[in-house]
Amino acid sequence: MLTKVGTLKGYKLHSIDGEIGKVEEFYFDDQHWTIRYLVANTGDWLTGRQVLLSPYALRAVNQETQDITVALTKKQIESSPSLSTDRPVSRQFEDAYYAYYGWSPYWAGSYAWGTYGDIAHDRKVSRESIRNAKMWDPNLCSTHDVRGHSIQAIDGEIGHVEDFIVDDATWTIHYMVVHTHNWLPRKKVLISPKWIERVSWDEQKVFVNLSCEAIKLAPEYTDEAVLTQDYEARLHEHYNLQGYWPDKETTREHSR
Repeated sequence: MLTKVGTLKGYKLHSIDGEIGKVEEFYFDDQHWTIRYLVANTGDWLTGRQVLLSPYALRAVNQETQDITVALTKKQIESSPSLSTDRPVSRQFEDAYYAYYGWSPYWAGSYAWGTYGDIAHDRKVSRESIRNAKMWDPNLCSTHDVRGHSIQAIDGEIGHVEDFIVDDATWTIHYMVVHTHNWLPRKKVLISPKWIERVSWDEQKVFVNLSCEAIKLAPEYTDEAVLTQDYEARLHEHYNLQGYWPDKETTREHSR
């Protein structure tokens, strides 16, 4: 299902042997635009460190009960490599993290989830395979920090990033929710990461290969609307760009 990151914030996290906290934010990479870690707010448990959960460990997102099932024990999480709350996620930490759990590293290969490109198999690999894998150096960004970044169209600034819409099965970011505050009437629209030319983290700007007028006339997105493939098809047709789905005739409803 497609779900807003802002909606997931605050969901309870249930490990194999009990609740461990709530969703605080996410880290994603700016190459594949895929969630790499869920950041858990554990309250008084494991204070002073960031508790990161890879999507490899996330089993089910239940929107009715507003919780996420985590296929780890509290002991596994407590004994995992520690990362200080004031430290960025480094490659050294990630090497230790993936080696600890024995998971296939997402940076080992040309696909969004590594060599095999499929998060579902949860493939285990040897530590030697991890060390010998070909690697790219991802720049991990916080969804919290990127909110508010300006959207720079080819002919001017058009608005700012308000939220992200992710697929809670593959954890790929399908859209940024953009508030077009530079135009009246103000409205929200969706922009796919595939339409992004580059991101300037220093300037806090996202550059897109779209004109202000095209964005202004795009189908409006509202927080109350159900995101259907009919809407997505109209959005891509508006920009004359191919959708990511294989069959445009198959209608599927997404979560809000």
